[in-house]
Amino acid sequence: MDLSERQLQILQAIITDYVENAEPVGSRSIAKKYDLGVSPATIRNEMSDLEEMGYLTHPHTSAGRVPSDKAYRLYVNNLMKKKNLSAKDKRLINERLQASRDEFDQTIRHAAELLSEITHLTSFALTPATNDETIAFIRLLPVDERTLILMIVGESGNVTNTTLRLKVPYTQETLDLLSKNMTVNYKGRTLDDVLKSHIIEDVGSDIEAMNAALTALKGTVMPSFIRTLEDMLNVNLYMEGMTNIFNLPEYSSIDRARDFMQLFAQKDWFTQKMLQRADGVVVTIGEENAKMKDCTLITATYHVDGKLVGKIGVIGPTRMKYDEVTSLMEYLTNNLSESFRLTEGEDYTERND
Repeated sequence: MDLSERQLQILQAIITDYVENAEPVGSRSIAKKYDLGVSPATIRNEMSDLEEMGYLTHPHTSAGRVPSDKAYRLYVNNLMKKKNLSAKDKRLINERLQASRDEFDQTIRHAAELLSEITHLTSFALTPATNDETIAFIRLLPVDERTLILMIVGESGNVTNTTLRLKVPYTQETLDLLSKNMTVNYKGRTLDDVLKSHIIEDVGSDIEAMNAALTALKGTVMPSFIRTLEDMLNVNLYMEGMTNIFNLPEYSSIDRARDFMQLFAQKDWFTQKMLQRADGVVVTIGEENAKMKDCTLITATYHVDGKLVGKIGVIGPTRMKYDEVTSLMEYLTNNLSESFRLTEGEDYTERND
């Protein structure tokens, strides 16, 4: 980090104040509310330096400052501390998930509802549809010197073809070698099981000793293979709390509210973006989100029988209680995963309080 300890303290105070009040923050306010041991003039000078470094922005209609995406990223990575959930929220989560744990889809819906209810944000959950399709074999078929077809054939006879354009030429030998390698790796496995594995690494480790042409071919084929499997595997998307945004000052503008709502009209695009996110609790802020550049997106993964199954998340303005939301999602997904691992007679509440 390129900030002094005092600058970090001031920046954290500004973020805390702005997240709580949604109003630009001035030096006098920081000096009065937070015991930083320095004068308003010193705070004002430090705030000017923080603005020059890109951590604060200066709205035209106010003398105060607001945190930038860069400031929130620094906060999440280096300053944020884990927030303990209240006993009330823990009890609510435990009771709601326990009540429906015999019904997978209903439990996931309850989890999304809880996330929206507690955070007052828009929440969502992704669940794989029931799909026992297994892979029979994989073929790479030549079309011309820079085009080939990726064919995935299921044991049920289902066939999916994807046309790939290559940046490098290939030979029939390299197509056959990679086809054979992929079939050996994935034959007999279900689509969602393959997607849970380390696809790029698995194939990469097997062909390291092969020629450069095959390595280059793998670099194009494997990402397309992943996308094709994701397309083959139907995904359910649950949304909760869509109207919560109307209670947030960031969406007081009709245009901004409309743009936010339209994100979810593009269900296929949104679903694919969520599937591509890394496992665990992942926070992306502002410009890191492409089309959702005015938003923060936080996702977490949950498991069934110890296996990665789906994602749950929240989306809202970059002015968000990151510590509370991330702690809540960690607790919620841990309990969600645990609820599908229980055997009859175990005491759920005691194990999670």
